[in-house]
Amino acid sequence: MKSNPFGQTGTNVSVIGQGTWYLDHGDRRRAIAALQRGLDLGMTHIDTAEMYGDAELVIADAIAGRRDEVFLVSKVLPSNASRKGTITACERSLKRLKTDRLDCYLLHWRGSYPLEDTVAAFEELVKAGKIKSWGVSNFDADDLDEMLDVAGEGRIACNQVLYHLKERAIEHAVIPRCEKHGVAVVAYSPFGHDDFPASSSKGGAVLARIAEARRATPRQVALSFLTRATTVFAIPKASSAEHAGENAAAGDLVLTKEEIAALDAAFPRGPKPRSLPML
Repeated sequence: MKSNPFGQTGTNVSVIGQGTWYLDHGDRRRAIAALQRGLDLGMTHIDTAEMYGDAELVIADAIAGRRDEVFLVSKVLPSNASRKGTITACERSLKRLKTDRLDCYLLHWRGSYPLEDTVAAFEELVKAGKIKSWGVSNFDADDLDEMLDVAGEGRIACNQVLYHLKERAIEHAVIPRCEKHGVAVVAYSPFGHDDFPASSSKGGAVLARIAEARRATPRQVALSFLTRATTVFAIPKASSAEHAGENAAAGDLVLTKEEIAALDAAFPRGPKPRSLPML
């Protein structure tokens, strides 16, 4: 599995990771098997959040005895992101995950608490060794600028945002701003939300043609396209060990300039949106 520097954390992280939203809604044993298969194949970046129901509990079982292999990420809800609330939420997540530290801890989206309070809590958690780094999620370029003003350069590890073939809005301003300031971009829902291009569609036909030529699947081609820049990572969810294997194989697929151009034309990024799309 290919890995790249994760922002300015000094850590290399697998380009393709494992998302866990709705992971607790299916069969628990299958979910654990999927995560463990992903780890076996090098998808060591596992992302979760306190909002994701019992996902943290499922992850705890999946990584038991393997914690040192994992780049583990969780998120605090905006409603909990006061200085005291952030620390309490982090400690709660650590307990549910059965670990003593997170590799990265994110503000899930911007809320009503001042960014200064959340950052102060993040930095306190870093000093205490409970998190190694911190970042944000669902931050538009302007929000990122405000966070940079509060935290300073080099402190924001990543910005996790919605990014898939049919939703490329972050390419206008968010990705360039993150690249400028050394912030990793993490694509969530990289297959869309139950909206992956059908093979019968114009774009889907392009995907299928490239996939056939490369002896890959359309989803592997999509993941490779989204992570074509070294600053971008993706965290697809897998509901089975087989699905995890399919996702992992995308980490070694490098598209040609011609294939990237074809996908760019088939799935145009469109005009710059008024606000950042999110789920």
